[in-house]
Amino acid sequence: MEAMIEKLLNDFQRNFPLEPMPFKQIARDLDTSPEQVLQTLKDLQAKGAVSRVGPVFRPNTVGASTLAAMAVPAGKLNSIAEIINQFPQVNHNYEREHRYNLWFVVTAENGSALDETLRQIQLECGYRVLSLPLVKDYHIDLGFRMNLDHQQDIVDTSAVRSEPESHSEREILFGNAEDLIEVIQGGLPLVARPYQAIADRLGCSEQAVIDKLRDMIEAGIIKRLGVVVRHHELGYHANAMVVWDVPDEQVDELGRQLGHQDCVTLCYQRPRRLPDWPYNLFCMVHGRDRDDVLECITRMVDGLDLDEIPRTVLFSGKRFKQRGARYRGCLNG
Repeated sequence: MEAMIEKLLNDFQRNFPLEPMPFKQIARDLDTSPEQVLQTLKDLQAKGAVSRVGPVFRPNTVGASTLAAMAVPAGKLNSIAEIINQFPQVNHNYEREHRYNLWFVVTAENGSALDETLRQIQLECGYRVLSLPLVKDYHIDLGFRMNLDHQQDIVDTSAVRSEPESHSEREILFGNAEDLIEVIQGGLPLVARPYQAIADRLGCSEQAVIDKLRDMIEAGIIKRLGVVVRHHELGYHANAMVVWDVPDEQVDELGRQLGHQDCVTLCYQRPRRLPDWPYNLFCMVHGRDRDDVLECITRMVDGLDLDEIPRTVLFSGKRFKQRGARYRGCLNG
């Protein structure tokens, strides 16, 4: 049973079948029944090990988003985190070991709505928000290979697709998909014919839903479609955000190198905010424990000769909120 679960989690974080009965195809690959696949996914979701089965949108294609940070006195951290959690635009909210000790991700339908949300958060919390929007991604939302037998992790290093260049181009690519985005952003329904269930809600055909999802995947708007796992619940109990102050002319090369390391799950460029924040390259490292993460960082520094590059390691502490991003429908209340 555990071998089947591992294969399910590894093989279907991407390339989820775009056919009327996708769980039947998955069951054939796993040598089990569609009913068993569905029940396993429901059980993993109930335990928190699986967040959802659905799309991961490329950042800033169907909406706007930013990584934000706040420096909060330790005694007020929980209460300030609770205020931030009340905003439906916030999907991740973590404590991290740094002067900027509260880190959260904010998504909104567009840039102006994002700016207004950040303004409201700062107003209600009473602390300045440091906003660090994505500049370029080198390895992001590409899936996370699970090894439940504790063997070495392997990260998918597939080529990164270029994202659409402009807002108007994105509009052309996803056309009239606004209602579809609203329905699927929280995940596909775990039923035998999920695309038919979506079609019933939208008043269109099952094939129209499948075709639109395929178009959005091919356009790079949906970065992957499949199982979205939660690392902590599957045994990866430690993670750190490693930030680097890289000369601008070297950031692309180093970003690509870091993105190919086996323990790096995310790697992206974000802006400096001088004088408070000098770092422009970020990578996320997950491990089974703190030592595992530190060993990976040491391997990267030694292997890529990064001793001279200033860096800071921000281990995560308390997880205040974690769920999929919401771009449509539920952001105003």
